[in-house]
Amino acid sequence: MAAVVKAFWKRKTLEEFTQEEWELLCDGCGLCCLQKLEDEDDGGVYYTKIACKLLDLDTARCSNYSQRKSFVPDCIQLTADQTDAFRWLPTTCAYRLVHEGKDLFPWHHLVCGNADAVHAEGISRIGRMVSELDVAADDWEKHLIFRSN
Repeated sequence: MAAVVKAFWKRKTLEEFTQEEWELLCDGCGLCCLQKLEDEDDGGVYYTKIACKLLDLDTARCSNYSQRKSFVPDCIQLTADQTDAFRWLPTTCAYRLVHEGKDLFPWHHLVCGNADAVHAEGISRIGRMVSELDVAADDWEKHLIFRSN
């Protein structure tokens, strides 16, 4: 009888992931690349439908991932030791789910084998985003879509 090998995200902590596993965990929703506003009164983080200038609006993927920090210096390179950053990630984010000891959603590509399932399920914002190049900074509050829990 063949041994059953538990999925890496179930048997490892984020700190134990290889670089390849870390990259594989991303569900491709692009939500982390949406501009966010923080409420000064309660610290809440609000997502807008305004995408980073490098986010491809048709694929929800960074158009220049390997060199993004050159073009967007404040782009956050998410790492396992940034537990404070996980609070602003959406509740559907695989990194947040694994950090919180939860399982991935059935639509995640590592579970279902379909990288487009995140879009078919409506998790990504494909078709519902605008580029930051097209919105004045003073108008960002007009584009709020949800608050991160």
